[in-house]
Amino acid sequence: MGIKNIRICFLVCSLAITLQPSQGIAQQNSGASSSGAKQAPAERDGQHDFDFEFGSWKIHLKRLVHPLTGSTTWVEFDGTSVTRKVWDGRADLEEFETDSSAGGHIEGLTLRLYDPQTHQWSLYWATSKSGTMGPPTIGAFKDGRGEFYDTEPSGPNGRSILVRFIWSKTNTDSPHFEQSFSEDGGKTWEVNWITDQTRVNDESGKAH
Repeated sequence: MGIKNIRICFLVCSLAITLQPSQGIAQQNSGASSSGAKQAPAERDGQHDFDFEFGSWKIHLKRLVHPLTGSTTWVEFDGTSVTRKVWDGRADLEEFETDSSAGGHIEGLTLRLYDPQTHQWSLYWATSKSGTMGPPTIGAFKDGRGEFYDTEPSGPNGRSILVRFIWSKTNTDSPHFEQSFSEDGGKTWEVNWITDQTRVNDESGKAH
């Protein structure tokens, strides 16, 4: 090999050694940029999402008598509810009472708890008839609409079902609530409980 060829080889090798660290740094910077771009936005603080419920209400309830059986028979109730603030709004307690000549008497209790780590609410429902709370229905609000889900291992037909709660019209004095069941993993839903509220002006929700 001639002296000229040796010099060319030496220059090529030198360039290769010089470029390798730069390429490594570039790759690291590229990875850092990519990682930064994938960072999720901060979760919204929803600890006051149920503030609209504080106070006293007149209740009109429609309940499907036999859910998930093809029944179209509904029973209507009228009654009242009172929701009290707990932990400065990070929880609340609702007492619910309705009557119907066809459907009898319902005394219910809802405990709502906000988890600041997950930014979700857990809703627990109990009736005076059972005296126990069922599994929580969990979810959150987005743009004034609340969606909450849970699975009940034994539905009306003895099969596992999905349960969905939806709260809407929460920025008005007549909030709307619906409960639905699904037997096909959420592909279709059947509404079985509809509640419309009308606010009664008092100070019930502010004294706690």
